[in-house]
Amino acid sequence: MNKKKLVVLTGAGISAESGLKTFRDSDGLWNGYNIEDVATPRAWRKDPKLVLDFYNMRRKDVAAAEPNAAHFGLAELQNDFDVHIITQNIDDLHERAGSKNILHLHGEIFKMRSEKNESLIYEIKDNINIGDKAADGAQLRPHIVWFEEPVPMIEQAAAVAATAEIFVVVGTSLVVYPAAGLVNYVPRLAQKYILDKQIPYTSALAGVTAIEMPATIGIKELQRKLKELV
Repeated sequence: MNKKKLVVLTGAGISAESGLKTFRDSDGLWNGYNIEDVATPRAWRKDPKLVLDFYNMRRKDVAAAEPNAAHFGLAELQNDFDVHIITQNIDDLHERAGSKNILHLHGEIFKMRSEKNESLIYEIKDNINIGDKAADGAQLRPHIVWFEEPVPMIEQAAAVAATAEIFVVVGTSLVVYPAAGLVNYVPRLAQKYILDKQIPYTSALAGVTAIEMPATIGIKELQRKLKELV
């Protein structure tokens, strides 16, 4: 039996219920830090130690967090659908919940790379420190796409979105570009759902089934609706 292609775009809202904070929860502050001070190339050039310290703390936060019912619910959908997840999140909660096909648009907190060569990427579970070098001799930095940087995985994500028979948006406000633009690549005849505790108006989502609930509850409702399509 050929399983239907189900593409899911996830954002910060799905991980928020695991206790992971977002910039947008706190008016541009992340645990008291301004975006400009810790999440831009300018910040890295100005004070790399501050940036490393910030992401070292975030790595500890993610390591301590656990996948929630929404992460597990998406993994369960693999039983009935060919599921591909495109996530804006840098955590590994989808992986730990058991999802297999995951594309991280904005990088991964448990990876680091050379500041000069984007393809020199390494696993990291502990801290990155000033003086830690990649094989090319350059300082290691978080493997994160910062504000004002291009999103290298966006073309691959667009190609995945273009194959969707069912497209689901979970826990994202669809205001962060280029990720929000992925809805424009979804085939017109694909069935579309948006699941969030507060769904914004956007004309890009005409003809979309809205599930206005927190992700952990809404995924159960989504599962019920999708059962009818199997």
